[in-house]
Amino acid sequence: MLVFAGLGNPGAEYANNRHNVGFMAVGEIARRHSFFPWTKKFQAEIAEGRIGDEKVLLVKPQTYMNLSGQSVAAALGFYKLEPSALTVFYDEIDLVAGKVRVKTGGGAGGHNGIRSIDSHCGKDYRRVRIGVGHPGDREKVHGHVLGDFAKADRAWLEPLLDAIAENAGYIVRGDENGFMNKLSLAVPGSGTAPDAEPGAKAKGRSHIRQARPQPPQAKLPESGPMAAMLKRLFGKDKG
Repeated sequence: MLVFAGLGNPGAEYANNRHNVGFMAVGEIARRHSFFPWTKKFQAEIAEGRIGDEKVLLVKPQTYMNLSGQSVAAALGFYKLEPSALTVFYDEIDLVAGKVRVKTGGGAGGHNGIRSIDSHCGKDYRRVRIGVGHPGDREKVHGHVLGDFAKADRAWLEPLLDAIAENAGYIVRGDENGFMNKLSLAVPGSGTAPDAEPGAKAKGRSHIRQARPQPPQAKLPESGPMAAMLKRLFGKDKG
């Protein structure tokens, strides 16, 4: 048995927040793979089903983001599962919007939900980091992640969530690279494309690529044999 936990905050006012993209991901998995209806247990909404031959428990902690680990740890403990059976889907500001990275272990990177899970479950679980972009200024991060996705974001968000659900079997089989490759095909900019530099503007660099300076043009001769040859080739200047 595996546990897929999607992170977010409960309540209608948070439903479309960038911080809730983990909820969105497991919700789409439940829909695509016809999981049983959501019920309440472990201070969470849970749904059971199968992906391929593997039984999977979907978990959406209802403890609010900062206490996500309480709920996830309760689910793992009830089924006597090790952290290696856990995959967590969550928002990542240090990836450009629409990009996805998968890794096992690592640090919390300032994400309070991950920090809570680390403290309750250890760090040896799989993390599916879903890029929501960085606002460019550290002071704006809180409002950014607790802000709703813009209408324009739907152009990449909906196909990305669909691709995550469609290819969840790769996660079940432990094929992380296969999963990311499928996402990169479904949604340009996701999957295995290079990471964006996190918080570039906050570090004093613009997020807009600078124009590459052009080398100075060579000065053409105005007299002499070379000038005469150029005139024969191109004719005299007009006007």
